[in-house]
Amino acid sequence: MSDRVSGLVSIIVPVYRAAAYIADTIKMVLSQTYDKWELLLVDDCSGDSSVEAVKKALSMYAHHPAGGSETIGHMEEYLCGEEKTVFLICKSKNEGAAAARNTGVDLARGQYIAFLDADDIWAADKLEKQLSFMREKRAGFVFSAYEFGDEQAGPTGRVVHVPEVLTYKKALSRTVIFTTTVVIDRDIVPHGLIRMPQVESEDTATWWQILRAGYEAYGLDEVLAVYRRPARSLSSNKLKAVKRIWNLYRRQEKLSVAASAFYFVFWAYRATMRRI
Repeated sequence: MSDRVSGLVSIIVPVYRAAAYIADTIKMVLSQTYDKWELLLVDDCSGDSSVEAVKKALSMYAHHPAGGSETIGHMEEYLCGEEKTVFLICKSKNEGAAAARNTGVDLARGQYIAFLDADDIWAADKLEKQLSFMREKRAGFVFSAYEFGDEQAGPTGRVVHVPEVLTYKKALSRTVIFTTTVVIDRDIVPHGLIRMPQVESEDTATWWQILRAGYEAYGLDEVLAVYRRPARSLSSNKLKAVKRIWNLYRRQEKLSVAASAFYFVFWAYRATMRRI
């Protein structure tokens, strides 16, 4: 990729068995009121019809598609407007969501990085409002409130509000930052801190490593995204979440047992209240 482009937002979407959602994702990004962006769709060897679904969706919007080979696999470029470009990146092997996002981060040309999961929903003015907020706060890392959605991404009325400012120590006791709401300014936050570690709950680990380095995250307490939650039992997922957060405290952050237990109590309480 070429040098960083000022004002350009690089939207990174890991694609894995997302055939049912990806056409809507592309349409949603194309509908953003902020129109200086590139969309990096990183297919992690889905094994389903995700790639075909991407190409079919782009055939409705794209101009002058061009192909190219990359060491990561295969990459195709689709021009959807003067400052709207979509890259379909097909990895040569499956490595998981963290590696897929890192592939996008490494190839991104934009000043800003925005993360989006294929099954989540953005408000049409999401980028416009967050970039305005980011400039107002002179922040390098912002996130927003969001709402839980049902299996069809229909809003449920359960909103997760966010604090105005989040520091490292405050972040340890709450996982309030939702990946799909994050925007990062690479002119402020170094590239290496944005790359996600290969651990479970890699997104939370990434926010912590940025905050641990002395940066603050600024929360825009306005619902700009919907978190789609499939209708299924969450009991096993809750147990996994408990194990993941504990492992992050002990292995990733190197906290003592006492400190881990302290932050865990507050994390568990807030996690429970967020889902009631």
